[in-house]
Amino acid sequence: MANEMNFAETVMLVDAAYLNRVCGDLKKHFSTVLGRELPKADLPVLMECLALDAGLQFGENNIQVLLIYDKESENMSTCQPGDLRQELNNVAFKSHLGEFAFYSFEPSDMAGRDELFLESLRVVADAKDVKRLIAVPAEEEYGNEAPAILNKVDGKDGMTVFGMNPPTEAIAYQWEMLGFAVLQALGIKADEL
Repeated sequence: MANEMNFAETVMLVDAAYLNRVCGDLKKHFSTVLGRELPKADLPVLMECLALDAGLQFGENNIQVLLIYDKESENMSTCQPGDLRQELNNVAFKSHLGEFAFYSFEPSDMAGRDELFLESLRVVADAKDVKRLIAVPAEEEYGNEAPAILNKVDGKDGMTVFGMNPPTEAIAYQWEMLGFAVLQALGIKADEL
């Protein structure tokens, strides 16, 4: 990955299978709670919410969104757009936060999604060009490996990890609840809750 691209100052590294699973679980749960069918999660809204929750300010920011997936997760069925090969690779959108450029990566037959994600996390965390790192790892699959990588990083303006289970040990980065951004992307209003 490092040899193939230059990094922006802000990089979002997302495990697409995990994000799809969380969106699906919350959509199912809150459809029942609210008594209505919820739409697919609006992926651009979700990315904006994650960036805002990570402290990104309005402006002309360049945000690279790196989506890691495998054969089983090449279509995020709970997000719109969701096709990682056709709709979410080498595309971008602009918002009041700047430009979000999407790149999708699938591991080779020699590695799994987890290995590609963790190696990508190491590369992005070590990249001097990257000032702000936003990560959405699969908590239950990666265990302490992602925190171990990030706890060793210096020289970033900010590092934020999104998940559904708050860390139980001291961390050297900011942790945020992924569910809040997902609810917003699913079109759930605060007054409905």
